[in-house]
Amino acid sequence: MLTILQNQTDLTRKTIARILDRSGTLKDFKINPQKYIEEVASIINRKKRLLLVDGIKYTRIGDEAYSCQELFLNKELTGYLSKNLYEARKSTHEYVVYDSDRERTFAESFDSNNIIKLYTKLPSEFKIKTPLGSYNPDWAILVEEEGNEKLYFVVETKGSVKSEDLRDVEERKIICGREHFKALNTDVEFEAYDDSNKLLDDMHIKLNR
Repeated sequence: MLTILQNQTDLTRKTIARILDRSGTLKDFKINPQKYIEEVASIINRKKRLLLVDGIKYTRIGDEAYSCQELFLNKELTGYLSKNLYEARKSTHEYVVYDSDRERTFAESFDSNNIIKLYTKLPSEFKIKTPLGSYNPDWAILVEEEGNEKLYFVVETKGSVKSEDLRDVEERKIICGREHFKALNTDVEFEAYDDSNKLLDDMHIKLNR
């Protein structure tokens, strides 16, 4: 068992033995050895990936700035007008294609709030690389109040933003997103919200500090 797990996880036999001993699950090995080994290897490898994010730091390489304008050019917006196309007033496009009621609510909130100057739903090609795979923020919004402007990239989570309610991978990708934009040092902020009104209230507070 130790040899198989060593090959599948790249950990030492001593480390694997310590993990199994402390887990208190070795009794389950007798019930279904093959299934036990598969599950242990899967759990260990998943935890290894998550640990990669702890203390992650991005470093900006070079001083050049790259435009992402090409991501929005020649990109057709397709949707059903009566179903999932929202006619926008402040977006970069006439319509916002939404995939859920929550996304439509965010777009409506952006349009109706005075501090939002411009917003766009980011295309799937706009990705942040992380040790856990690429990550796609949902929105880019430009906020303006009393002459102060601020650009935000927003992750519109599909539920609570509390750590205990988010899947481990999703939570750590959000951490990577924050560190990514912090390293760029361009005064862009990366936020995660499950409520558009809470998002706008917080932005209002930050602009008036």
